[in-house]
Amino acid sequence: MLFRASVPVGAGLSVLALLLVSLAGASAADQGNGPRRGSGLPLPRFASIKSDEVNVRTGPGTRYPVDWVFKRKLMPVEIVAEYENWRKIRDWQGASGWVYQGMLTGKRSFIIPNHVANLHKTPAPQAEVIARLEPEVTGEIKSCQGEWCRVKVAGAGVTGWIERTDIWGVYRSEPVN
Repeated sequence: MLFRASVPVGAGLSVLALLLVSLAGASAADQGNGPRRGSGLPLPRFASIKSDEVNVRTGPGTRYPVDWVFKRKLMPVEIVAEYENWRKIRDWQGASGWVYQGMLTGKRSFIIPNHVANLHKTPAPQAEVIARLEPEVTGEIKSCQGEWCRVKVAGAGVTGWIERTDIWGVYRSEPVN
């Protein structure tokens, strides 16, 4: 673009210098050298693996090597950091790495971490036990009320209530609807 203005000769150089500085700043921002943004959602938060095979990288981008691979769809993960379209996740065993955001879903899931847990017919400790869930059993979290979560066990199709403290994939006082 050309701009024509009447400016004294000495002032013209200053205006030209300011114009070049502002154009250089715009160019740097256009090239991605400006601030990096994520989703704007709160951190940390839970999500689930979207596919049966998801690469976990050492850094936020395809130029970083694959450190390990998730092989289980709907495995719960905790998102602990964000960089553009990449999410740093942590699994129930504490392993962490970077995953592309498209490989995650907001669908809530759980895993039984390290002890057998009872699945109840209703949300009460004295309620009928309809299943005993072994460590590493996974499923979908339907909702949580107080200390209890209504869940559907993966593969079995059984739905019931489990104490929030018996699963990994939901925070202690987090509402899930």
